[in-house]
Formats: sequence, C-alpha cells, structure tokens
Amino acid sequence: MENYDKKMMNRLKRADGQLHAVIRMMEENKDCFTVVTQLTAARSGLDNLIGLIVAENLKTCLSSHESELEKEEKINQAIQMIIKK
Repeated sequence: MENYDKKMMNRLKRADGQLHAVIRMMEENKDCFTVVTQLTAARSGLDNLIGLIVAENLKTCLSSHESELEKEEKINQAIQMIIKK
C-alpha cells in the first residue's frame, strides 16, 4: 500500500494551481519571463514532490524478507526515478 499524506496532496494541488495560472497567463499573452518563472516554480514543486513520494514509499517497499540484492535493485530504481530528467 502506498503512503500519500495530506501534505503531498496539498503540494500537488499547489502545482495544479500554478499550471492553471500559466494557462491564464498564456491566454492573456503575458511576458515570457513571468510565464517561465511560474512554470519553473511548478516544476520545482513537482520535482520535490516526486522525491518525497519515492523516499516515503521506499520505506514500505523494502520488506525484511527480501534479499539484499532485491533491496538494492529497488533502491537503485528509486534513485533513477528521482534523478531522471
């Protein structure tokens, strides 16, 4: 079972609001600096949320009856999810 808490949901809702704001800005032909600044903030928030979700759920993914090799594979997979750009 995955572990998503209220703080994670709030971060996602904040990013959703930022993206909706970007759509409005583009429809209103706002300057590119303002649009890119807002997009960067949304991306940063999502990147942080991804890291948080992976870190929190990695704890529950690693069961005590798994081999060290299986645990290492899951950890490496989690690392790749975080650093993948």
